[in-house]
Amino acid sequence: MKNVDNLVESAAKLAGRGLSRGEIADELNVSRETASWLVERSGAESEPAPADRGTSPQDIHIDWSAIGCDSSRLTSVGEAMADLIATDDREVGMTVGIEKAGVPLATVIARELDTDIAAYGPAKHQWEEGDIDENGGGFSQNFAPVDDQNCYIIDDIVTSGTTMRETIAAVREQGGTPVGCVVLADKQGVEEIDGVPVSSLINVVSVAPEE
Repeated sequence: MKNVDNLVESAAKLAGRGLSRGEIADELNVSRETASWLVERSGAESEPAPADRGTSPQDIHIDWSAIGCDSSRLTSVGEAMADLIATDDREVGMTVGIEKAGVPLATVIARELDTDIAAYGPAKHQWEEGDIDENGGGFSQNFAPVDDQNCYIIDDIVTSGTTMRETIAAVREQGGTPVGCVVLADKQGVEEIDGVPVSSLINVVSVAPEE
């Protein structure tokens, strides 16, 4: 993907497949607001978009499909992410991958750090318009439970921090203790979320002149 037109086209195709705005945001590595704007601009809306939605949101698109499409590259990146936290001297028994993109990365990291693995599906996957139902997310029963475990939380991109914050809260509600978050790229430059340190391979900084 090289430009906005490509993103608009991709958003239209994803909307045509019935994906929610949250799922589209997840697939394109953009914010929910940007996902809505892209779908509206594509003409995939069933109703006319409100007039105040014509302005492009301030966001940064990160395309890491060249990594995700190749198992060797994905493994190498996962190993590098694991290396970011390998010096942690705490006993950590669980790696939590945030669906969808965080799970394959978490699989590599769990292998490298010799932990069990859990998978969390965030509420944004059910989001269309309005506020997210904060009770909409949940842990997959096909993976390990997080209770009584120190946990690393893994995702591909931090955009606004909402999904990471939700996952941290969910781990705590299940009796686990989040001790670190690791992402491929951080759009916000955050050092911690809700008291949990955040490590990233790439920090993305938007530079704009002062007005």
